Amino acid sequence: MKRENKSSVSEFLLLGLPIWSEQQGTFFTLFLGMYLTTVLGNLLIILLIRLDPCLHTPKDFFLGHLAFSDVSFSSVSVPNTLRNMQTQHLSIPYVGCISQMYFFILFVCLDNFLLAVMAYDRYVAICQPLHYITVMREELCIFILLVAGSWLLSCADALLHTLLSHLSFCTDNTIPHFFCDLTTLLKLTCSDTSLNELVIFTEWGVVAFLPCCAILGSYIRIGATMLSVPSIKRICKALSTCGSYLLMVFLYCGTLEMIYFIPSSNNSKVKDIIVSVRYTVVTPMLNPFIYTLRNRDMKLALGILYSRKIIFAK
Repeated sequence: MKRENKSSVSEFLLLGLPIWSEQQGTFFTLFLGMYLTTVLGNLLIILLIRLDPCLHTPKDFFLGHLAFSDVSFSSVSVPNTLRNMQTQHLSIPYVGCISQMYFFILFVCLDNFLLAVMAYDRYVAICQPLHYITVMREELCIFILLVAGSWLLSCADALLHTLLSHLSFCTDNTIPHFFCDLTTLLKLTCSDTSLNELVIFTEWGVVAFLPCCAILGSYIRIGATMLSVPSIKRICKALSTCGSYLLMVFLYCGTLEMIYFIPSSNNSKVKDIIVSVRYTVVTPMLNPFIYTLRNRDMKLALGILYSRKIIFAK
């Protein structure tokens, strides 16, 4: 039977996090602290890369774009969630919801592609060190083209899903989530979503599965190279260089696959929200610590910046 009561929805209601009203203040403080840490930490990385000439390398160029993507990714949903917690104003305009979905998909895809590009950069640096300067030299602009391609593919992917999301919605405009997620919106529509589901299955396999395969393939080759010439010093250096990237890939890609590729039931809505918090709030907050604490050049630049601050303060 066809679902009746179709209407032109002008706004949606975001139910937010599944927490009790007396816990709103605690969670508001917690989310605000994590969001400020995310913004300040990632902006500090961008500032260091801009100010320190030693950080003008392809590796740091990729890291700067990843930091910008993480700030933007977290800013898509967290500020609106904080506003809803504080004011209990749960409505979001239709245009605002679709825009939120667009930028959410954009930065999800961008993070996937950037992680794959960074894995390729580490592969060339460790497995083909003599060719690294040739492959990644500034005159060829290969690393710029890789980032530009990541942006273009991400924008095209987000635009495709946004155009396909102009569907008829029923009178039930309540979204049991804290942001406008694509899969949640498709459950509210009265239109046929077979095309949307087909696009999600095929196209998300490209933007999620292929980058993960590229990342795993790069690190498998790195591991094989390390084992072919056993050296404790070389292995420790490779683990120090790649450990942070592997941790980031595990936190980010593993969480996305749990949501979009593992079927969920109606009873797992709370679990989906908790997992969504993990990759929209927690992971972007941890990135600055993961990358800076294991990056010798980044820690050195941070020390120099801190020393300059003390000198200027005097």
